[in-house]
Amino acid sequence: MPPAVGAQVNSLCGNSQKPHSGAGRAREEDGSSRGTARLGTGSLRTGGSVLSQRPPGKSLGQLGLHEEDLAGQRGHRTWRTGTGGSGCEGPETGDTEEGTNKIGNLEDFYHFHHSKTFKRSTLSSRGPHTFLRMDPQVKWLQQQKVKRRVKRQVRSDPQILYFNDPIWSNMWYMHCGDKNSRCRSEMNVQAAWKRGYTGKNVVVTILDDGIERNHPDLAPNYDSYASYDVNGNDYDPSPRYDASNENKHGTRCAGEVAASANNSYCIVGIAYNAKIGGIRMLDGDVTDVVEAKSLGIRPNYIDIYSASWGPDDDGRTVDGPGRLAKQAFEYGIKKGRQGLGSIFVWASGNGGREGDYCSCDGYTNSIYTISVSSTTENGYKPWYLEECSSTLATTYSSGAFYERKIVTTDLRQRCTDGHTGTSVSAPMVAGIIALALEANGQLTWRDVQHLLVKTSRPAHLKANDWKLNGAGYKVSHLYGFGLVDAEAIVLEAKKWTAVPSQHMCVATSDKRPRSIPIVQVLRTTALTNACADHSDQRVVYLEHVVVRISISHPRRGDLQIHLVSPSGTKPQLLAKRLLDFSNEGFTNWEFMTVHCWGEKAEGEWTLEIQDLPSQVRNPEKQGKLKEWTLVLYGTAEHPYHTFRAHQSRSRMLELSVPEPEPPKAAGSSAQAEVPEDEEDYTAPPTQGSPNTLQTSVCHPECGDKGCDGPSADQCLNCVHFSLGSAKTGRKCVSECPLTYFGDKAARRCRRCHKGCETCSGRSPTQCLSCRRGFYHHQEMSTCVTLCPAGFYADESQKHCLKCHPSCKKCIDEPEKCTICKEGFSLARSSCIPDCEPGTYFDSELIRCAECHSTCQTCVGPSREECIHCAKSFYFQDWKCVPACSEGYYPEETPGFPHKVCRRCDDSCLSCEGSSRNCSRCKAGFTQLGTSCISNHTCSNADETFCEMVKSNRLCERKLFIQFCCRTCLLAG
Repeated sequence: MPPAVGAQVNSLCGNSQKPHSGAGRAREEDGSSRGTARLGTGSLRTGGSVLSQRPPGKSLGQLGLHEEDLAGQRGHRTWRTGTGGSGCEGPETGDTEEGTNKIGNLEDFYHFHHSKTFKRSTLSSRGPHTFLRMDPQVKWLQQQKVKRRVKRQVRSDPQILYFNDPIWSNMWYMHCGDKNSRCRSEMNVQAAWKRGYTGKNVVVTILDDGIERNHPDLAPNYDSYASYDVNGNDYDPSPRYDASNENKHGTRCAGEVAASANNSYCIVGIAYNAKIGGIRMLDGDVTDVVEAKSLGIRPNYIDIYSASWGPDDDGRTVDGPGRLAKQAFEYGIKKGRQGLGSIFVWASGNGGREGDYCSCDGYTNSIYTISVSSTTENGYKPWYLEECSSTLATTYSSGAFYERKIVTTDLRQRCTDGHTGTSVSAPMVAGIIALALEANGQLTWRDVQHLLVKTSRPAHLKANDWKLNGAGYKVSHLYGFGLVDAEAIVLEAKKWTAVPSQHMCVATSDKRPRSIPIVQVLRTTALTNACADHSDQRVVYLEHVVVRISISHPRRGDLQIHLVSPSGTKPQLLAKRLLDFSNEGFTNWEFMTVHCWGEKAEGEWTLEIQDLPSQVRNPEKQGKLKEWTLVLYGTAEHPYHTFRAHQSRSRMLELSVPEPEPPKAAGSSAQAEVPEDEEDYTAPPTQGSPNTLQTSVCHPECGDKGCDGPSADQCLNCVHFSLGSAKTGRKCVSECPLTYFGDKAARRCRRCHKGCETCSGRSPTQCLSCRRGFYHHQEMSTCVTLCPAGFYADESQKHCLKCHPSCKKCIDEPEKCTICKEGFSLARSSCIPDCEPGTYFDSELIRCAECHSTCQTCVGPSREECIHCAKSFYFQDWKCVPACSEGYYPEETPGFPHKVCRRCDDSCLSCEGSSRNCSRCKAGFTQLGTSCISNHTCSNADETFCEMVKSNRLCERKLFIQFCCRTCLLAG
């Protein structure tokens, strides 16, 4: 843009000509060159170029103005002129009108343009401007340039995602963009979506009362292989329907996780590209066996199990998983997901109104589960929320009557905006973890918990007990480490390095009985080195802390328990429960806390127990602490600090490109004296003689360029291979380690493709063996987390092996089919050829054989193995018969191409059209109309009563026939 030009002109008296166009050229955004001018004295102004009115005796041309330019046509450069003061007359009347080109009410400022300049010119108008400046009357001149100005209105965010799902706009917890709104969107789910994470290839299963697998918003992502009906012992997890829609819970939870996006139906799930399954296990008797079965279904296929249930939240129950369920949890975290560990997400409980405390729930209190709490849209504690120190994180959910609830899928292919409680929060977190697993499929079950601790934030959650623990984490009994952040967790997961192995240390076990005084605090301490003497048990940095405790007490609900860590953190393990009148106390009950996460384990721990009677009790009946054990879980190394190699010159060498030899200086005789085959380095001076230099031999893997020191990471080049990078440090090795291959040309260890343990190159199709959690597809030489269709995962060899040719999908064995190819049908885990009507597949002869002559379709050769009957036959007692036997009648049945023989009423010898429409009666019965009445029950009641029965046509009813059989018989 050419510089703006300005000039000031003296006031002039004389001819009051209207302004004329002047000269000038400039680059402008709107295509015209503009300027302002001031005549006479005055201050500088922006917004125009200045030219005075013509002085006496001077022509317009002498001022650079031309008569033909007065019109100020569109696209020309306009100039405005005016007169100053000093007793001069101004322009003709109307100088504020448009025709004068005066700039508003400004004195002596005028706007004009020139007709012979180019739109968007890149050249300044130096010649005309110089000419104008030379005029003694021009005081100030400025060439105009376009300035950028924007409207100060609220703009819609171009990054906002839109979906055509009709209730998407009601999902306030997912997309609140208005900062003035009462709702907030700190869960950042959309931000994770924008980074490309939607749950692809992750499998989530809902443990509940079933899920409606044909719901239009669930069907696209429904996974039958991740589903089972434990209550009904089959593979269909569909809920049982009743008038009250009692079994809606699982379907609602499933929609939160993986409702399909952009299908014009209901909502959008948090992981809308994840696979969703259901385990139906709550609609029946729930036993330890039922729970163990449910928790252990396909642990190498299902990634995340979400459960929004538990023992009664009544403020008096203390209950948890039984022996079998505990073993199922342990098996899942040790063996599930090919050894990475199944992820169990649990709702913390809805017993807030009853004063319940979720540490009395053994499911949320387990180290194997991720216990999730809830907050309202305004960040307040919901009325149903249970507090405890095992809660890890929080999501939004329902609150008071005036606060919004959660929208999701509902039974009978509907949608609802009334989903509530902590039941909402577990599937929300399950969905967010699915996004994290898509970002990094190698996360272990403990990695996921670490990620939640690191990325959850207190945000605007209101609680009086937010505390900073000894490791610098803010934590609360209401909300754990805060509101989950989907974007933060996927970003962290993408670059995550697996945490060190978990160690368990039994720090103390105190079996000395102690009385618990009323009101006063019983304190017992334990000083521990956190198993520093046992390398396989040593805990330096804490994860979970468990206190296993046995207490006898006359009223369990009066107890409250705290634990104080060596860092001073004081989590509450148990609060008073006013409704808990039990005298059973606690027997080896495990209280778990995550509030000490990241702290140092070594030091003095203190257990504090207080008995605070909520009503009058016998003061002689005191409680007793029988024994307590402190169990520490964590790592011996810091979970996040990575190893940093020695900073040496060799780190910066790019060994794949040979460096040219530097020219030798004439005076480098010391270097020339070193024999060519000896690779030495100058060692640091010894303590006794600081000026003495020592010479030592380089590492055997160092090449002919020598080294900076004796280690393999101080070589200047390598004999075999260089391992590492400029950031992490390089060292010379004779063989490349696992997950690397040796590039002999470059003498570099290069990383194999993700998933490969050994490989012949960097391509995904050059894997020779696979890392843990992957299977080797030998035909394609790739490593995959899931074997493709037509192959099954061989757990012993960790290979993808081919299914039987008839199987589309199979598990465990080639012939154990789950889905068949076209032309085959599934029967007892085998795919058998589809036979023509009237034939069946004979597994012994391995061919289709003829059905019995009475069968249209069948499963075997006998007449008892018919599926559908041949024409003119009826289906009776699993056989096809030409006519229904005595005591049966034929009836049309939907779904059958033939009639089915139904049994007549017990009193009928034969009937027609209906079981009670008797045509003949059995012996000992009398026929009254279409009914058969037992002879010994036939009587005649009071005559008046029977006449009333007859007149009101009640004889058709069996009860009245028996009382008034003769009267009714006469009625015909």
